[in-house]
Amino acid sequence: MKVLVPIKRVIDANIKVRVKADNSGVETQNVKMAMNPFCEIAVEAAVRMKEAGTAEEVIVVSVGPSTSQETLRTGLAMGADRAILVETDEQLEPLSVAKVLKAIVEKEGPGLVILGKQAIDGDNNQTGQMLAALLGWSQGTFVSKIEGSGDSLTVTREVDAGLASVEIKTPAVLTVDLRLNEPRYASLPNIMKAKKKPLDTMTAGDLGVDMTPRVKVVKVSEPPAREAGIKVADVAELVDKLRNEAKVIS
Repeated sequence: MKVLVPIKRVIDANIKVRVKADNSGVETQNVKMAMNPFCEIAVEAAVRMKEAGTAEEVIVVSVGPSTSQETLRTGLAMGADRAILVETDEQLEPLSVAKVLKAIVEKEGPGLVILGKQAIDGDNNQTGQMLAALLGWSQGTFVSKIEGSGDSLTVTREVDAGLASVEIKTPAVLTVDLRLNEPRYASLPNIMKAKKKPLDTMTAGDLGVDMTPRVKVVKVSEPPAREAGIKVADVAELVDKLRNEAKVIS
């Protein structure tokens, strides 16, 4: 069984995000970029399946600018077998990415697609669900545990009320959560090996997908600065302020 793992290049999670001076978006020039943390978990899950003998090949795929090749090489260094870059400079939207991934799935024929539940830049949490709908496949979202192999998987989902175990027939789409695993670091020997692994490049037009954005960003701005707190002398003064100034108690 092939496992396809879509990954995204985002601003490193440890970097403070800055808004551009003209408020047109987020500053990405000369900013450290990295693989989306949830995508790292998805790659790790797929590689572990290959190591356990339940997957024959792991393919990482990314949609984005040419610089996304660096992120794909990281996925290859983690243990993926080959990579595919669908190159575009358009603003990425979940539905457009899902359509591209659908075309890749139809071309490659994987039995399982594993994605991070969301990307930390947009926090949309939509691409996996849209992909499953376009393909007509089973889906398991917010997955924190995967068991079984072949035609049937049992996944544990993190839901508001706790945990839910769901049996899923493959082919399927899974979106994974933080507690599924701890992603490995790419070792230097594997980084060197990754440079020789195949990385195919194509465009959305090659796949017959229109990536033209349907949403226009009007303005991006910093959140308002948090105001300084006020010290009170005693509980009576606190209650008075809550009642008469904040109006949160009566």
